[in-house]
Amino acid sequence: MPDSNMSLWPGKERSSWIRLRTLILLRWVAIVGQITAITVAQWLYNMQIEVGLCYLAIGVSVVANLVAIFIFPENKRLTEYENFLMVLFDLLQLSFLLYLTGGLHNPFALLLLGPVTISANVMGTRSTLIIGGAAIILVTLLAEFHLPLKTDQGFIMRIPDIFVFGNWVAVIIAIVFLGAYSHRISTETQSMSEALSATHMALAREQKLTDLGGVVAAAAHELGTPLATIKLTSAELIEELDDRPDLREDAALIREQANRCRDILRDMGRAGKDDLHLRQAPLSTVIHEAAEPHMHRGKFVHFEEKPGDGGDMQQPSILRQPEVIHGLRNLIQNAVDFARANVWVDAEWTESQIFVRIMDDGRGYPPQMIGRIGDPFVRKRRSDIDRKTRPEYEGMGLGLFIAKTLLERSGAELSFANGSDPYQAFTKKSERRGAIVQVVWPRNIIDAQIGENAVPKGRNQPFQF
Repeated sequence: MPDSNMSLWPGKERSSWIRLRTLILLRWVAIVGQITAITVAQWLYNMQIEVGLCYLAIGVSVVANLVAIFIFPENKRLTEYENFLMVLFDLLQLSFLLYLTGGLHNPFALLLLGPVTISANVMGTRSTLIIGGAAIILVTLLAEFHLPLKTDQGFIMRIPDIFVFGNWVAVIIAIVFLGAYSHRISTETQSMSEALSATHMALAREQKLTDLGGVVAAAAHELGTPLATIKLTSAELIEELDDRPDLREDAALIREQANRCRDILRDMGRAGKDDLHLRQAPLSTVIHEAAEPHMHRGKFVHFEEKPGDGGDMQQPSILRQPEVIHGLRNLIQNAVDFARANVWVDAEWTESQIFVRIMDDGRGYPPQMIGRIGDPFVRKRRSDIDRKTRPEYEGMGLGLFIAKTLLERSGAELSFANGSDPYQAFTKKSERRGAIVQVVWPRNIIDAQIGENAVPKGRNQPFQF
């Protein structure tokens, strides 16, 4: 977008720019409809209208369309500012036609809602407000100032003033309601689309890391035997080549490089588990892996694993899915961000369910926001305390949305609550008084040892390329 446009139209623009061809096509439809309406009114109903001026207004739209077709490429997408100018032009052109044909006495006055609805769907808030305000002003002017519709006998066709007033009120209400409704729906749809895109990117990144860990672990496992053979053979050669110092140095170099390869593979293999075991892990291992990036951020993270009512003493081994790891990691990050000093991550299991609860000793969720937790781009007004303690935090809610979406994708149900009133004064005790998130899975969905999700055992299969 050119700098001049940005200076006139500051702020975030819609990323869903529409094609110029789309607006051109809509304008051709409007032009055909306008010509048809004027022709029918003149020849079928013998209405006396300013035909010359009407065709002049329509001709301006035709010329504008032809200029746009021949100057701009077919696949051009309009910026916010260009969209605004196009829609404003259509609004003014239609208003001029209505002025020539009876104003609000003309039933086609409802077509003024078209440009407002288009602007609400494809433009930002400022552009929508300007278009809507211009439409309201034009409707108000058309109620008083217009050329009357006359029959061929000179009779003026008009409706009672009370109906004119009713039409004016109805159009104004429709402009406000449809504009606000369309803009709200469009904004939420775009926000959800952007949030889902971010979720897919996060999941793809986690999946790549998991796959990389599997490849590294498999390489370390498969190369372990040949490296051990090389090391053993080189050691025997060193002993047998005491009388050949030049060859003995080469054998020593081979053993040294074999040891170096072993160390490199060992360091790389720490990123993952061993082959088939990469696909499953004990519940506590998965939780610790999710929390690991936030263990050294100045807060104490406490872990507790225990069986629930009817649960076995042995903790379950669960599917080590990227959705689960990344989702729990985001929830733990949020708890660490807002905790005063402590975060608790408790795991519990029964015969039918697996629970993970994440709690902190912070202020908790604002009560008015609990019902909206998990929605993308949720903002709240920040207090002075928030700005001082966390000046970098914007409170977009995208992290919680990603966590909720990924965990629900794995079959979990999430619930959010507070341990106490977030507006009460802090106490010096470290207590679980802040935000609480509970994640619950049906055990048959995530358990890696029972049912259809049981991870097979045996030799590793070769990678398929």
